[in-house]
Amino acid sequence: SFSLTTFSPSGKLVQIEYALKAVDSGAPSVGIKTKMGVVLAVEKKFNSTLIDENTIERIEPITRSTGIVYSGLSPDYRLLVKKARKSAQAYRMAYGEDIPPEQLVMRIAAVMQEYTQSGGVRPFGVSLL
Repeated sequence: SFSLTTFSPSGKLVQIEYALKAVDSGAPSVGIKTKMGVVLAVEKKFNSTLIDENTIERIEPITRSTGIVYSGLSPDYRLLVKKARKSAQAYRMAYGEDIPPEQLVMRIAAVMQEYTQSGGVRPFGVSLL
């Protein structure tokens, strides 16, 4: 009864609402664009005392000049980072240079959209910068 096409009484898709709640419950992430580059900042907020805060990285490099930060579910983030790194490496092997950030964003957004629309998987509960 909780498939992707299950609508709530208010007419919203239940799985999309769950994904948005997961993002809202995550720690905040901020990106500030400057003339010299981008500054990323995150808050390490953990709901459990069983988590070793030194083992969780919320900012991950994808290429030498590109990184990703998230708010939301860590497992979803790790899967998207893995896909982003594979995509960046495939681009580097094909063209001999780092993937442009715009193309990387389009490729990761396509993966996220595919999971949102496909059956048998759920939408990602993560927001990326």
